[in-house]
Amino acid sequence: MTSALTTTAFADTILHWYDLHGRKHLPWQQDITPYRVWVSEIMLQQTQVATVIPYYERFMERFPNVQALATAEQDDVLHLWTGLGYYARGRNLHACARQIVERYNGEFPQSVEQLSELPGIGRSTAGAIVSISMDIRAAILDGNVKRVLTRFYAVEGWPGTTTVQNRLWDIAERLTPQHRHREYTQAMMDMGATLCTRSKPACGICPLQPECLGHASSKPTQYPNSKPKKDKPEKHTWMLMLRNPQGEYLLQPRPQTGIWGGLWSFPEAPSMAQAEQWLSTHFGDTAEHTQELNSFRHTFSHYHLHIHPVAISLTRSTAQIGEAEQHWYNPRNPSALGLAAPVKKLLQSSL
Repeated sequence: MTSALTTTAFADTILHWYDLHGRKHLPWQQDITPYRVWVSEIMLQQTQVATVIPYYERFMERFPNVQALATAEQDDVLHLWTGLGYYARGRNLHACARQIVERYNGEFPQSVEQLSELPGIGRSTAGAIVSISMDIRAAILDGNVKRVLTRFYAVEGWPGTTTVQNRLWDIAERLTPQHRHREYTQAMMDMGATLCTRSKPACGICPLQPECLGHASSKPTQYPNSKPKKDKPEKHTWMLMLRNPQGEYLLQPRPQTGIWGGLWSFPEAPSMAQAEQWLSTHFGDTAEHTQELNSFRHTFSHYHLHIHPVAISLTRSTAQIGEAEQHWYNPRNPSALGLAAPVKKLLQSSL
């Protein structure tokens, strides 16, 4: 089945709706620049608008342009990112800013292809940057747009597969109009975010409803088709909350790759026995009191992590543990470090 609505009529319908009901007062819609659009697009990946706004405003105040971001320390960037999750976005944002300054003299490339070569910028994000900030014709296919298109055309199959993804890109390219690129891009995002929502789409007030094949099927929420489910593996880690007599906690930076890459965390061990062995090796009789706290589960996209906090009181500070980088963190006078979310939670609970 195919919709009877022409590509021109589709764009006109979307733009008319946007003129009447679209969002026009979001922070990144003011004083539009490629930099401001880019930061907002990265933050909005897998994160709701209401959550992003305060982070975006703080980020813009601290890093008002790409040069300020490029010259910042990674810890400063990740500190402002703490709580947004998916920290690779923050690391890539920082790396991308440096490349834009070094390779393009601080000016954003004006093509989807060049932008897509930069860290953390995919085809859809590149399309959003050029269409919104430069008013250049470019298609986008973020999560909101995928939902609108799969429902409107009743596209079968999980959008994560190459076949379905390619079909959706073909549709998105065909539907993108030759005019009002900025407004059309924002309108498609707004349609998915405010009307064609995941669980309770507002079909009754949707301007596309008369021609929507998903609505005609009486099961619009079955589109897009879900990813085939797999049971997430369960993993465990013991976090060692070493507290010195000054009330400071020992933190170490995590590797740049993997979960919480580049963030600061407590020393960890894969079992309590190995935690005790590590403690004995590095602190010996300075560990006065050890107590296992209540464990809790932290869920990632691909597995569940059971975190077992262990509170350890030290009789004296240790200047340095081997060659490892470290920081003694005072939760009452916090340093500007990027913290893994569970670490921040545990530090706050220690007050």
